[in-house]
Amino acid sequence: MAASDRDFLGRPVVAITGIGVVSSLGRGVDENWAALAAGRSGIHTITRFSTENLRTTMAGTVDFMDVSPWSGIDLSYALAEAAGTEAIERAGLDPTAFDAPLFLAAPPIELEWSQRLALDKLSGDAREEAGYDRLLELARTNRSRRIYDLTLFGGISERLADRLGTRGLPVTLSTACASGASAIQLGVEAIRRGDADRCIAIGTDGSVGAEALIRFSLLSALSTQNERPEQASKPFSKDRDGFVMAEGAGALVLESLEAARARGAEILGVLLGVGERADDFHRTRSKPDGSPIIATIRAGLDDAGITPADIGYINAHGTSTPENDRMEATGLTAVFGEHIAATPISSNKSMIGHTLTAAGAIEAVFSILAMREGTLPPTINHHHPDPAIPLDLIPNVARSADVSAVLSNSFGFGGQNVSLVLGREPRA
Repeated sequence: MAASDRDFLGRPVVAITGIGVVSSLGRGVDENWAALAAGRSGIHTITRFSTENLRTTMAGTVDFMDVSPWSGIDLSYALAEAAGTEAIERAGLDPTAFDAPLFLAAPPIELEWSQRLALDKLSGDAREEAGYDRLLELARTNRSRRIYDLTLFGGISERLADRLGTRGLPVTLSTACASGASAIQLGVEAIRRGDADRCIAIGTDGSVGAEALIRFSLLSALSTQNERPEQASKPFSKDRDGFVMAEGAGALVLESLEAARARGAEILGVLLGVGERADDFHRTRSKPDGSPIIATIRAGLDDAGITPADIGYINAHGTSTPENDRMEATGLTAVFGEHIAATPISSNKSMIGHTLTAAGAIEAVFSILAMREGTLPPTINHHHPDPAIPLDLIPNVARSADVSAVLSNSFGFGGQNVSLVLGREPRA
């Protein structure tokens, strides 16, 4: 391997040769980027199911995908299949015979009520008490593919592996809001170790349902500004009151730079570094001193071999919850010091909502596009700045900029944090 194909630590440089995305803004890279650059919101009032008596009645649901009857599992698969196929095709490869590993971030979906009721009917005894023992008995006595697909967490990756023709056992992971970035991390590590010359990392989430809304509402995590849904997600603003649930998928084809160059592939960008740290303070809250977030960002920069001064744009986690935005701002300021004032920051979640398991992958795709297109997406709905967060948040309107390195943050419930450092081209 030539020296130019290795990074500063002698590891294979990881190139990005294909990208794909679906969100509430549309299907495909072109539709999403046009809407994102224009500052258009995909958040809308929920029509998929009744929201009567719910505190939150809007989300970034993907309603244009033909999944009937609807289930979170089937929609998550459809989103992943669409994004994965686009990424592989854009990489100039066969989307039915990819012949390389799959790393999938998928939501930890439980059975929807419609599915639970359908399973209940199979028992023939409505008086039986529902529970996992009963579910196991139903699975033992009804050996059908339908039951298998309904109850299997890894079923999405198995179906994707068949559809895309990936090689080996597909990996399914779930690290909450950091999942999409974690899938990319696993792909980067596999290439750096020499386990694969190529892989695909996908983050997907189609799990917006009444039960999920209720659970997040009980945590006081969701926005309740239902009157104007498109204005509900307002990261870093003084009047933010919670995040907006959303759906989507992002996919990246990762290759060693040597392998990509050997087949004449177009290099869309490079994965310069990955930082990962855990926060053991609380199930949903960040440690008050911000030390895990600070350590994650620093680890990403160190892994990339660059300094804060080299970062031209920060794609923030930016959920729009009061505490999370404040903690991220605190962490960025601690790491970047005086450079933070001159570093543009924005949150894609202001337009597409929080896609949860898919967020890290979708935002990595948008980070690559920001560098390639020379346009930094805005943080929309930023009309009332929070004086406690004095950052350059690209308010409301996109900005032209020549950027060669981006930091993309993903901080998850449960304490998993991942920071990706992406570059426009390999660094000498």
